[in-house]
Amino acid sequence: MLKIAIVGAAGRMGRTLIQACYEHPRMELAAAFERPGSDAVGRDAGELAGLGPLGIPVTDAGAVARGAFDVLIDFTLPEASVANVVACRAAGKAMVIGTTGLDAGQRQAISDAARDIAIVHAPNMSVGVNLCFKLLETAARVLGDEADIEIIEAHHRHKVDAPSGTALRMGEVVARARGVTLETHGVFERHGRTGARKRGTIGIQSLRMGDVAGDHTVSFGTDGERVEIGHRASSRDTFALGALRAARWVVGRPAGRYDMQDVLGLK
Repeated sequence: MLKIAIVGAAGRMGRTLIQACYEHPRMELAAAFERPGSDAVGRDAGELAGLGPLGIPVTDAGAVARGAFDVLIDFTLPEASVANVVACRAAGKAMVIGTTGLDAGQRQAISDAARDIAIVHAPNMSVGVNLCFKLLETAARVLGDEADIEIIEAHHRHKVDAPSGTALRMGEVVARARGVTLETHGVFERHGRTGARKRGTIGIQSLRMGDVAGDHTVSFGTDGERVEIGHRASSRDTFALGALRAARWVVGRPAGRYDMQDVLGLK
C-alpha cells in the first residue's frame, strides 16, 4: 500500500486529494499538513474532506521532513512548495507538485532538489490536458506560421495567478514546435489601439469567474478555416486522480525532475 502525504490539506485541492486517496484501493493517506497557524492544524483530515474521522490529524507543514510517507503531493503556493521541496530533499522523499505561478528562482530550486530526489512537477495533472499538449505540438508543426494562435483559459474567481500554468505550458508547446519561444512571441491580453495582428505571435487571454475548475482552448486560425483543441474540467477530481497516478509512477524512480508527459509515456 502506497503511503501518501498531502500538504495544503484544508484547501480545495487538498480536500479533493484526501477523498481521492481514501477511495483508491492501493493507496492510503499517511499524513496531512497545513501551513503554520492554520485553523485546520489539529483537525482530522477526513472530517476536513467530509469523510468523517480517519484518525489522521492535520499537522504543521514544518513537520514534513519527519513524516512517515512514500510521496508528498503539493498543490499549494510557490513559497510553500519551495519549502516543502527543501524538506523532502533532506528526508529523501519523492514529490508530486502541481503548484503554478512559480518564478525562475523557485523553478530552479525544484530542479536543484531533483538532483537528489524524484519529483513530478506539472502545471496540470489531468490526463486529458497532457494529451492535448501532444496534439498541440502536432497541430503547430503542421499548420506552421500561417496560423494565428490564440489561447483562452478560464478558472474560478479564487485563482491567484494568471495566465494559468496550463495555458503557459500550451503556449510553450506551440512556440517550441515553431522554433521560437513564448517569451519573444507571446502576447498577453490586448486593449486600446493595438494595430493589426503581428504574424507569428501567440495570444493568451485569461478569464476568472464563478467556480470554473479549468477550461482551456487553443485556436489555430488561417484564411478559410479554424482548428480548435480544447479541454474542460468539470471538477477537481481529474487533477487529483492524475496526481495519484503520478505518485504511483514516481516512487522508486531515480532522482530527477519529471512531468506528466513522462508519467503517461508521451515523450
